[in-house]
Amino acid sequence: MIRLTSTLCLAAALAFPQTGSNVSRTMTEGSHRMELVLERLDRDTWRTIDPGLVLAQGDRVRFKFRTNFDGFLYVMNQSTSGTYEQLFPRAETGQDNRITASKEYQIPATSAAFRIAGPAGHETVYWLVTPARLTDAAPRYQPPPATKAAPPTLIPRCDDTILKSRGDCVDPSAGPRLVPRGEAIPQNLTGPGIGREQRDLLFLRQKNTAVISSPVPLAGPVIYEYRLAHR
Repeated sequence: MIRLTSTLCLAAALAFPQTGSNVSRTMTEGSHRMELVLERLDRDTWRTIDPGLVLAQGDRVRFKFRTNFDGFLYVMNQSTSGTYEQLFPRAETGQDNRITASKEYQIPATSAAFRIAGPAGHETVYWLVTPARLTDAAPRYQPPPATKAAPPTLIPRCDDTILKSRGDCVDPSAGPRLVPRGEAIPQNLTGPGIGREQRDLLFLRQKNTAVISSPVPLAGPVIYEYRLAHR
């Protein structure tokens, strides 16, 4: 699982800078684009890493997130032990989950980090992005269900070519991707107005930045997942 570790309280888990209405803009034409960067703490320095890098127990990581459109963000995690935890929004982190075009957000905040722990496998971090605030059926924090989901069984594997060329263990199946058809998703990421039928998202990589784009403006909520591989 990924656990929040910080000298601050959980309220600092996700920081959204305050912006004036004159800065905010919504893209109504052209493609919609989201960028995700994964960083790992190396001693006292945050360094951008390959989205597929196989992490080790105790590693501390965080995300950077940016869009070219205004909207709202919901994030939830399924651990390798099969339990779910909504990371944002929730009472401890506040309910203001608005995102503004071209602004960069850190998840968690600079003073906090996610710590890798639990059985080897893939953490599944679900990202729900919507151009408009959802209704009262929107995801909200819920305690983990009494019955855990079946834990993932896929164990991270190294790409031998990358291992030989630069010495890094990189799992090509990690990083962002569509939610596979038939895959169960957290109950509080489902409901009226929330669908995953949109299948035309494009997943690209520019150096260590993962780019998720739609060739047309998003007309409604979209869900994708980011798999974190760890030993």
